[in-house]
Parts: sequence; structure tokens; C-alpha cells
Amino acid sequence: MKIAYYCQHVLGIGHFHRSLEICRVLAEFHQVTLILGGPEVSVDNPDISICQLPGLKMDARFNNLSPCDATLSLEEVKAQRAELLLTWFQQNSPDVFLVELYPFGRKAFRFELDPVLKGINERTIPPCRCFVSLRDILVERPNDQEKFEARIIKTLNNYFDGLLLHADEKVITLGETFSRINDINIPTVYTGFITRESSKKDRHELRQSLAVQDDDKLIVVSIGGGNVGHELVKAAIQAFTLLTDIRCRMQLFTGPYFPEETFTNLQVSLPENVCLSRFTDHFPDWLLAADLSISMAGYNTCMNLLAAGIPALVYPFSQNREQRYRVKKLQQFGTFRILEEHDLTAALLAKTIEQHVSMPRYRCTIKLDGAQQTRTWIENIFHDQPTATI
Repeated sequence: MKIAYYCQHVLGIGHFHRSLEICRVLAEFHQVTLILGGPEVSVDNPDISICQLPGLKMDARFNNLSPCDATLSLEEVKAQRAELLLTWFQQNSPDVFLVELYPFGRKAFRFELDPVLKGINERTIPPCRCFVSLRDILVERPNDQEKFEARIIKTLNNYFDGLLLHADEKVITLGETFSRINDINIPTVYTGFITRESSKKDRHELRQSLAVQDDDKLIVVSIGGGNVGHELVKAAIQAFTLLTDIRCRMQLFTGPYFPEETFTNLQVSLPENVCLSRFTDHFPDWLLAADLSISMAGYNTCMNLLAAGIPALVYPFSQNREQRYRVKKLQQFGTFRILEEHDLTAALLAKTIEQHVSMPRYRCTIKLDGAQQTRTWIENIFHDQPTATI
């Protein structure tokens, strides 16, 4: 079948990579187009077609939407995007339309999504099945929560055929961050969390390929896309210089949006046995090989940590409740230690690293095969077969 998947990332790359993993699994058996509209990202998968809308992004506080191309006005970009998206659906006639997050978020993009959804609903463009692809936790709306939820229910029940929740209900349920769960009138399913497995299963083989000696401790530091969390990278490097009682190496991944000047300044003064990189396509492999992870607490990173069974120090993004809420729920299933801002002094962080770097690995017991289960559920619904038990 022909599947269109819409993903609008506006700051980091978490939404994009979760969407990409779902598309990768869908594309094993179906014709998939990933519709993107955020800052530039790379999709190295020939099985996935890309529909790139003119880019829009948000600032770090999610207050202002602006074009990625500074020569264009916001209104110009919005008009171009709305026309391109509608035209794409008119010309390509997908069987399934998956929309990441909306209407539970991305209200700023209803200018282009609502016309498509309305057109599908009213048959003014070729009809298809529409599903929401939603992560585990919604961001709070302290000023207009009631109005926000009412708008979600109206859009959801009017335009969508199903809600796919990428979580394990024994860990987090939608009702914990959305009060009108009982007003949802469309099929709703928990697929399990989304994560990609390591490409290899043998930890010893991975460590050998990275030239990590048996007695060395490998520490992996990451901050997602790199727009935030700069203080964690700097603190980790400073703390490493105080780890004099253990043999260890540190690999840091700053993300593609980490400031170029800061990256260069750190690169020229790195301590011995510390390596700084922007990104890796094999992050799960690094976690499987490592002894400790230090990171932000985004959805994708947490699921990678659980899949690897690695002890982790996590520093939740403070702008909203999402990351801290997730980690607290996951602490009973994995070895997570929350870092606060005051923990990021060199001495305190070094001590915390020493306490956790030799902790044993664990086997995760929650559902992490959400991409595969998403494909199964869509196939069953589309062909009107009995829905698989998930």
C-alpha cells in the first residue's frame, strides 16, 4: 500500500528519528513517503521517498515560528507549504496518511494539515485512512488546557480513523497527561515504544571494533539534536579530567545543531581519551559497547538506553515536564539517575560517574517493538482483518 507520513520537527531531531524508524519498518513492505518540513536533516534510506516542504523552525522556548530560509517571509513559506502539501495528496493518492503528533501538538501547522484532512474527509481529494502517530507524554498547556483538549477531541474524532500511541501502557498511559481520554471515539492502541535495535548483538565484538580494552570503561555522552544541553557536554569533559582512579574513555555526540564555534573550541582542547563528534548513525551500537551513558532524557534516547540495558545519568530538559516525567516513570524498569543543574560541577559529576560506571547492565521488560506493531496494526485495519493483540 502507499503510505504518507507527515513529521514536522521544529527544534530537536527526536520527532524526526522516531518517525524515520516507523517509516523504515513500514517501507520494508510498503511504498512510503516521509513528508518533512523542519530544519535540514539527512535520510539515508533509498526505500523511503521524501517530500520536502519549505522549512520552518521554532526558537528554543517554542515561542516564535520562522522560516529556515531567512530570505523568505513566514507568510510566503506558509502559503507555499499549504499549496505543495495539498497538491502532493491530489497527485499521489496514498492509501494511508500518518500524522505525527497533530492534533495533540503542532497547532501552528494546522494551516496546512486541516485543508488536507478536510479534503480527505469531504472527498474533494482522493480518500485515505488517517491515523495519528503519538508519543507517550503530552506537553502541558497551563494557560488554555481546557480549550486545547476540546480542539484535539473535535479534530481527532472528525478527521482520523485511529490513534497509535507509541508507549507501553504498563509504563505510561495517555490519560496521565490528557484528561479527555474517554471522549476519544476512534480506535486507540498502544503499540509499544519506538526504538531501533543495535546492528550487532555481541558487546565484546563491538568493543573490540572500537579498540576499547576489557579493563577500560567507555562513557558515551549525548544531547540529541544539540540545540540544548550544551552545559552537559562541557560538564562531562571537565568531570572526565578528575577520573584519575579508573581507566576510561569518553565519546561525546553533540548533535547536528550544536553551535559550530563552541564545537571547534571544545575540539582543540579535549583531554586525552576524549573524542568529540557531531552525530553517529550507530548510536545503539555505542550504547551496547559502553559502560555508562550521560545524556538528555528525550524519548528516543531513553528507549535506546532501555534497549541497551546500560546504566544512565540523564539530564531532563527543563522547559516542560515531558523528559523528567518520562524518566521518573522509567526508573523502575532501568538504571536511571536524574542529574539536576547543581550536579553539573566537575567534582560532583565525576563522583557520580565513579558511582555508576561499574554498575551492572539489565534486561528491559517493557515493549520496545512499537514500529513493527504499528505496521501490523495498520495492515490489519486497512484490510479489515481482526486487529492483532498488541
